[in-house]
Amino acid sequence: MKRHPLHRLSLSIMGNRSSALENARARLVILSAAFVLAYLVVAVRLFDLMILQGFFLQTDLEEKISAYQSAPTHSERRADILDRNDVLLATSLKTSSLYADPKLVVDPVGTAKKLSEIFPDESYDVLLQKLQKKGRFVWLKRNLVPDDQSEIMKIGDPGLAFREEYKRVYPQGELAAHLVGYATQDNKGMAGLERGFDSLLTKIPEDSLRLTLDIRVQHALRQEIAATIDKFSAKAGTGIIMDIHSGEVLAMTSLPDFDPHLNTMPNDQQLFNRATLGVYELGSVFKIFTTAALLEKDENALSQTFDAREPLKRGRFTIKDYHAEKRIMTVPEVFMVSSNIGTALMGEELGTENMKTFYKKLGLFDKPDIALKEVGSPLYPRPWRDINTLTASYGHGVAVSPMQLITAVSSVSNGGYKLKPSFVLNDDAVDTKNEKIFERLVSEETSKVMRGLLRLVVTDGTGKNAEVEGYEVGGKTGTAEKPGLKGYDKDKLISSFVGVFPASSPEYAIFVVIDEPNGIKESYGYATAGWTAAPTAGRVIQRMATILGMPPVEKTVESVEKLLVSQEEGQGL
Repeated sequence: MKRHPLHRLSLSIMGNRSSALENARARLVILSAAFVLAYLVVAVRLFDLMILQGFFLQTDLEEKISAYQSAPTHSERRADILDRNDVLLATSLKTSSLYADPKLVVDPVGTAKKLSEIFPDESYDVLLQKLQKKGRFVWLKRNLVPDDQSEIMKIGDPGLAFREEYKRVYPQGELAAHLVGYATQDNKGMAGLERGFDSLLTKIPEDSLRLTLDIRVQHALRQEIAATIDKFSAKAGTGIIMDIHSGEVLAMTSLPDFDPHLNTMPNDQQLFNRATLGVYELGSVFKIFTTAALLEKDENALSQTFDAREPLKRGRFTIKDYHAEKRIMTVPEVFMVSSNIGTALMGEELGTENMKTFYKKLGLFDKPDIALKEVGSPLYPRPWRDINTLTASYGHGVAVSPMQLITAVSSVSNGGYKLKPSFVLNDDAVDTKNEKIFERLVSEETSKVMRGLLRLVVTDGTGKNAEVEGYEVGGKTGTAEKPGLKGYDKDKLISSFVGVFPASSPEYAIFVVIDEPNGIKESYGYATAGWTAAPTAGRVIQRMATILGMPPVEKTVESVEKLLVSQEEGQGL
């Protein structure tokens, strides 16, 4: 059957419509898929930015904070250290320190170059090495000044950052270095009272540690000893001033010393505390103890005489006098002219056990128990033979620290009461003038006679150059040859002077030691204590009296010289 032409046209039109609809539908599907894909891309990017990268950034930040918090530093503030008059000796100042997180350093080479320009004392290669370390925290420079910090911020490297710390500073510099000591950059006490009270100083940051030290007296002592070292071209020197009734140390110096305010590490000679750590054979100052021991043993000891006309021979040993008197002498005369022969005979009269017991009672055989950690142990013969009794009587063969020596002399001179050195001020402390709770070492009478003998040495004996008019200085010189590999070296001396003043009623003790002085024209070539240590002590006493406003002793009830004469006359001398 034949189809009508219109029918064919109708079918053609319907076919074209169907094709157009299918094309449109395909285009809609593609367009929808594109939109979905676009949304997926945006969603993935948002997830990356907000979730993934946020997580890693947070982890990065936490790691950086953790590295910061675990840095090897002690940034706690330490308590101030003051002298007895509240003069600042040590304090802590807040500063900024530079560190780096090597992982975040953008340009290690450029940053290291810029830092080395800011810090000329830091080498470029070391800084570069630090900036490329594997860890997350490395110190670059501690305790910056504000100008340096400002220059560092201009570098703009995100791997550089700052941390606040406390820097220990010492306004008085080297003036009291060995007593105050010093702390490291990490605020760890390494010497002196900074070390001795390290834990306490970090526990009381808002409080202060007040010392017995008087910085004015300290200055006088250090300056005069330094002048003597320079004058006699000596190797070193040390000095101590002590309250004779409380044991409070008003001044203590050891030269050479160091400036704890500087960042440079002191050498061994500068760091060595000769006042407490060094032990020395101090020679004739030991005659104080031998004489006091004899007075304790025999109440009539002043009436005894000793034959010093010839050198004393015992076995293969011969004991001589430096300036031989070559006569029979009384105990005051033996002490006044510092006769080795006479003192050795006194030691022989005293006996080995009595001498050892007395020396031990004075604390000369034991390591001192003081707040400082730098403490030397005394040296003495072991075994102790009878010949050691003779030589130890005038200070040979026994080595003690200057702190031990002045403490023992103070104990003999203050009425006979045992002292313990103190460095920290205690307003509630008692002393031998007020409370008789101290252990008695010698009788009041022995102490009184010893003060008289010490005064006699200054008025008529080897300590004349220590005299200060109006202050009744009493004391004893000591000149000892230093021991070496081949015995004692006569060209290397330890010259010392220990004194108390005013001798009739002493308040203070002073000890000056000059290590290896050399004779000069003014001293007629001598480097003995009478020419070196004694005048140094005299100058310090004169300045100290002015500083403390001590009134001169116009007249005593009974002069110490007359006391000796009257006692000798009463005993038939």
